[in-house]
Amino acid sequence: MSASAAKASRKENSNHDGADETSEKEQQEAIEHIDEVQNEIDRLNEQASEEILKVEQKYNKLRQPFFQKRSELIAKIPNFWVTTFVNHPKVNISALLGEEDEEALHYLSKVEVTEFEDIKSGYRIDFSFDENPYFENKVLSKEFNVNEGGDPVSKSTEIKWKAGKDLTKRSGQTPNKAGKKRQHEEPESFFTWFTDHSDAGADELGEVIKDDIWPNPLQYYLVPDMEDEEGEDDEEEDEEGLEDIDEGEEEEGEDEDGEGEDGEDDGEDD
Repeated sequence: MSASAAKASRKENSNHDGADETSEKEQQEAIEHIDEVQNEIDRLNEQASEEILKVEQKYNKLRQPFFQKRSELIAKIPNFWVTTFVNHPKVNISALLGEEDEEALHYLSKVEVTEFEDIKSGYRIDFSFDENPYFENKVLSKEFNVNEGGDPVSKSTEIKWKAGKDLTKRSGQTPNKAGKKRQHEEPESFFTWFTDHSDAGADELGEVIKDDIWPNPLQYYLVPDMEDEEGEDDEEEDEEGLEDIDEGEEEEGEDEDGEGEDGEDDGEDD
């Protein structure tokens, strides 16, 4: 290699190394700036969470009179809550209801969900029952909250079963007609749920009652009626379709008769 060529090569390598150093420096500075921006985003997210919590607390209080009024009206409808639970499709609620469970829930007169003041810490579901042949309790409750370590936990009312009426000890219950196939891990009775505290952070039934059923139970109570109405609409549409077909066939028949008559007239003219 000539001296001039070697000199040019050293210069090129020097420029390349310098570019790499500049690039690495710019990348490091960009990472530091991204971290600063991300900290600002996190700060705003925390602020938003606090604001959202305040709004939820405000509207929870505003909803209470309406929940109370709704409970008073529901009390006028026999078997409202058991019908609502049986009709609900999620988490196989119906599959948890054996025939005797459903009979016991016919005495269920009121369901109420209470979210704690800061909302994030938990909630309680209260089931009020009329006098019944199964247990002594007037109210069964299950409560979900967070312990001092920040872990989700639950606790519930001890059910005082009447002699020979403990539904949680009867594994031979048959699912009701609306029930789906039971999963092996599911409890044998709806009332077993009250004593199951194995995974409070993933209690699907509790979440469904709080977030889906409680906000609007009427939609599940009315499910059969809505399906009947849809069925009637489909039948009417089918009948209208058949009428249209019949009318179309009659018109085609008339056209064919007219063509035949025209042919006869032409023959006579000839």
